[in-house]
Amino acid sequence: MDDLIIISNLNDFIFCPASIYFHKLYGSEDTIMYQSKAQLDGTKAHEKIDNGTYSTRKNILMAIDVYSEKYGVIGKIDMYDENKKLLVERKKHVNKIYDGYVFQLYAQYFAMLEMGYIINSLEIRSLDDNKKYKIALPNEDDAMFKKFENLISEIRTFDLENYNQDNIEKCKHCIYEDACDRSLYRGGVEC
Repeated sequence: MDDLIIISNLNDFIFCPASIYFHKLYGSEDTIMYQSKAQLDGTKAHEKIDNGTYSTRKNILMAIDVYSEKYGVIGKIDMYDENKKLLVERKKHVNKIYDGYVFQLYAQYFAMLEMGYIINSLEIRSLDDNKKYKIALPNEDDAMFKKFENLISEIRTFDLENYNQDNIEKCKHCIYEDACDRSLYRGGVEC
């Protein structure tokens, strides 16, 4: 069996595949040592979901483990409303819907379908301003669905040895930039 892809790594891979390597490398360290303030804030905002204390309503499922055999992905959902058949991915602050956000939701969606759940709608929620963003189901957005499947294939065939970052803006905003030998940005200087 192929290695399982962690659902949260879908967004990370789009940002920079090398960041997944560094995340695993630093994984046992205290996050305060390497995460940015924005990442620490996001983790803090997510605690109520992770601890299952966001809602006491019986129809709201939170932080359940999910797995898709078809796509070889594994992870946790944020929230599923059984009454509305609504799957929700929560983010600390959303000012743009990135493909990676949608792909995380798609992976959760497919895993939950395989597990027997019915899902009629998808949503991304911004915690800071309480905005809700409806996301089309994969069968309603063929272009995004194809991009999702292409991403899964790209991750499966990725070779870190031959990877070179080509977007300096990603390097400028990467928490692992100092440790990365592929960075295009060194100590405030473009390489």
